[in-house]
Amino acid sequence: MRTWVFITFVLLGLSLSNKTWGQKTFVDGTEKVQAHPRLLLFKGEEKKLKQQINKDAVWKAIHQRLIDEATLTLDKPVNERIKTGKRLLSVSRDNLKRIFLLSYAYRMTGEKKYAERAEKEMLKAASFSDWNPSHFLDVGEMTMALAIGYDWLYRYLSNESKQTIEKAIVEKGLNPSFDERYNWFVNAVHNWNQVCHAGVTYGALAVWDKNKELACQVINRAIEKIAIPMQHYAPDGAYPEGVGYWEYGTSFNVMFLSAIEKIFGTDFELSQIPGFLQTGTYILQTVTPALRNFAYSDNGSRPSMSATPFWFYNKTKDATILYNQSRLYKKEGMRGIDRLAPAMLIWGASASLENPIKPSEIFWFGKGDNPVVSMRSDWDTDTGVYIGVKLGSPKVNHGHMDIGSFIFEADGVNWTIDMGGEEYNRLETRGVDLWNEAQHSQRWKVFRYNNFAHNTLTFNEELQLVKGKAEIEKYADDPHCMFVTSDLTPVYSGQVKQVKRAVSLVDKKVGVIEDKITPTNHFTKMTWTLVTPAKATIVSDQIMLLEKDGKKLYLKVDASTPIRWNVRPAVSSYSYDSPNNGISIVTFDTDLKRNESQTIRVYLFPGEIKEVQYQSVL
Repeated sequence: MRTWVFITFVLLGLSLSNKTWGQKTFVDGTEKVQAHPRLLLFKGEEKKLKQQINKDAVWKAIHQRLIDEATLTLDKPVNERIKTGKRLLSVSRDNLKRIFLLSYAYRMTGEKKYAERAEKEMLKAASFSDWNPSHFLDVGEMTMALAIGYDWLYRYLSNESKQTIEKAIVEKGLNPSFDERYNWFVNAVHNWNQVCHAGVTYGALAVWDKNKELACQVINRAIEKIAIPMQHYAPDGAYPEGVGYWEYGTSFNVMFLSAIEKIFGTDFELSQIPGFLQTGTYILQTVTPALRNFAYSDNGSRPSMSATPFWFYNKTKDATILYNQSRLYKKEGMRGIDRLAPAMLIWGASASLENPIKPSEIFWFGKGDNPVVSMRSDWDTDTGVYIGVKLGSPKVNHGHMDIGSFIFEADGVNWTIDMGGEEYNRLETRGVDLWNEAQHSQRWKVFRYNNFAHNTLTFNEELQLVKGKAEIEKYADDPHCMFVTSDLTPVYSGQVKQVKRAVSLVDKKVGVIEDKITPTNHFTKMTWTLVTPAKATIVSDQIMLLEKDGKKLYLKVDASTPIRWNVRPAVSSYSYDSPNNGISIVTFDTDLKRNESQTIRVYLFPGEIKEVQYQSVL
């Protein structure tokens, strides 16, 4: 079996590099396909799902929460075609949420009011002039929305409604995906590929009986092309775009895999692409003890319950993947309803959220396009120590100049943070050239995106190099001193001769940031930066005190050259940037000795300064 899988992916790799989408056939229209409903949950499977849900009080509560949310939708006006800037995406996403929930409520309760309301939403969306193909994510999500509603409510819908919805799926969803003005997503290496191919595939599966030739074209193209971004989870599951975009791209990726495997009895070995089944661990490890995301790149810091980890649980039977899902539910319940929430029950209702299985791995790393590392003291409390380290390159999709950056959490306080992404529409409507990633483009003037506002280094006020990449060089998972080292020189080439950074967690208590720099024979000012929501007070030439929520963290600097502390609000000079209220930038500058290798260490002591036994790992 392993040999067969290997051969499959050698051939698939050749296909991706040497063929166009239409040259590989996975389905040909002769397959025996289940009658409607066929997407995710076949006819009659509601009974088994209800039985599974009723075995567990938590799942019963989640199920009821989804029904309640669907009920709230009954009295809302149908969504109109209202764009926000260049996007219709908020409407597409809300339609997907509404129609999926309403269809779920109908199938699980039999109450026609839910089907009737979903039908109105679908017919309204079908009447839109288009689904905004110039921003094809909007089309992908809208197509999936109508496909699920059409399929799950097939026996309820009138023939006239079916014809209207079928026509909209084909003309506004499937056909535009072949239009070269809009379909650059086909070969994309990132979330656009996953979302768009999944969306139109759902449309194709929904109308399979009406247009098999077109459906086969869409499905074959998707099976071949979705492998492109899936290869970028290798080798350890780290998603290049960060945690929020992991949720976006991966959620649609597993919706795609789940649908085709359910219908065709195989996912065509896509889930066996190296790294993909390991990515459930990535999203587990990039959430801190206090349930905050390591929010590097264009991502937010607040995690929420999601259907996606439950697919990985269902596929791997590794219940530790759901540990944070259980903690999130116990902390805040279903704070928000994900638009794919019904899939959570389909994939995960056999798992226990009341008695989760605790992970054991306290040191984890993921290599690949954008390497990331996490270290933690334990999994037992929400006040443990956590360090996240970000390496990689600014050039990845949604990337920032954050190479070498880290976050540090202890005593339940996020002492150093990544401020995450910006609101795209606000920047775009103010004329910011946001998606140009050239070295001196306007993108890198956005405050949150450059290295001046990340927990990393700057030399002579220059930007990190977009084309540079830092890899994991050495690491250790010894609980007495966990560490990772990296050569950051490629992102500072021409600014210094060499710079290496080590980030360590000593005795599961103290963080150590160690930098070894060899400057050129020219004057070099190094700026060491820390972004924090805490109050910062200079204690001495070598010590800074951070205070937040009644807790303390001391920074102690060990350097051979004098340092100069600076504390300033995280405020930009450009009006298009977020105000970043309550956030400070703490820095120290030092003038490096010319042409001489030197080491600077910063110790992070939660609570109080203590003796620490640390031996250089650089």
